[in-house]
Amino acid sequence: MFVSRSMTRKVITVNPETTIFEAQELMAKHNIRHLPVVDGSNTLVGMVTDRDLRSALPYRFFKDGISPADKEGFQNLKAGDIMTRKVISIPPSYTIQDALLVVQNSKVGALPVVDEEGHLRGILSVRDLLRAFINVLGIGQPGTLLCILVEEKVGQLKKIVDVITEMGVSFGSVLVARYWDEKKRAVFPYLLTQNVAQVKKKLTAMGYELVDPMQWYIDQLPDTERPPAKPKE
Repeated sequence: MFVSRSMTRKVITVNPETTIFEAQELMAKHNIRHLPVVDGSNTLVGMVTDRDLRSALPYRFFKDGISPADKEGFQNLKAGDIMTRKVISIPPSYTIQDALLVVQNSKVGALPVVDEEGHLRGILSVRDLLRAFINVLGIGQPGTLLCILVEEKVGQLKKIVDVITEMGVSFGSVLVARYWDEKKRAVFPYLLTQNVAQVKKKLTAMGYELVDPMQWYIDQLPDTERPPAKPKE
């Protein structure tokens, strides 16, 4: 799935001359945390976030409110004065997987989407990414996630899909992940049913090992990332 199909197209923007109080009001009105800053040709020139506003204004403004006298003292502060100029952006041709990696590596909450000329075409937030992956994985519907350990060889996934399909069970999605044993892979089918007892019984009879999906994840964590053991009483 491409970013162009998942991004928000009607973007709330400001220009460099927008006051920080106007920017603050826009964020509150539209319940957003990121405002792309564009020039007269809709070219992206920066980004203002709620964090930028909090850094620019005294803490008491957010705690106690802004008096007319306080507001007058900061009225000349513009979006162009506090915006981030080196904005991390992505093109519409990126996939949502590409975008997810950019978010993970850059630790930003939203990515402006720009064309080759630098014109703003949309914005992709973490919320948009979550919605896209929910749609792709089919997990918006009630179901059950299984974790099946298989040998690393051609045809294993097809066998699993075929046997579950023959039992009349529908798939929401199927993911394949690495396993600590290089000779194995973990297959995660999301089945659109809560009644999976017979499916598990059939797969076990075929020689597959089923493990708890959450236990599998914990087992894959490096020792340094595992939660510390509780002291014995």
